[in-house]
Amino acid sequence: MKQKFPEPIVGGLIFNKKGELLLVKSPKWFNKYSIPGGHVEVGEDFGTALRREIKEEVGLDIEVKDLLYFKEVIYTKEYWKPKHFIFFDFYCITNNDAEVMIDGQEIIDYAWVKPEKALKLRTDSFTKRAIKDYLSLKGKIS
Repeated sequence: MKQKFPEPIVGGLIFNKKGELLLVKSPKWFNKYSIPGGHVEVGEDFGTALRREIKEEVGLDIEVKDLLYFKEVIYTKEYWKPKHFIFFDFYCITNNDAEVMIDGQEIIDYAWVKPEKALKLRTDSFTKRAIKDYLSLKGKIS
């Protein structure tokens, strides 16, 4: 079915107690590292959507802190099919980083890395931008 409206997508830059960022690999992003997240259901606020998506994708409970980045993305070649997205990426924390669970299909791998090191990994351009924005705001966000 052809997309009729832009799709709002929430993503989480999720940090553990060691200051490491969770990155995931998905075939939908051609096996590049990205941040976990997904679509917002009708009637669902961003925080609820993000907590639901993170629980579904990686099994973690998170606390959503601050909006870091938003970006309109129209038919990028970095995604497996043409879509018009509006990304809203949030700074989040988790206390249960040892409990990451992936399904091996939608998410095929994950890594906890320091954000500076994450910039050296093979990521999609939107994830790289969100990490750079986080680093430029580090110390200014709660």
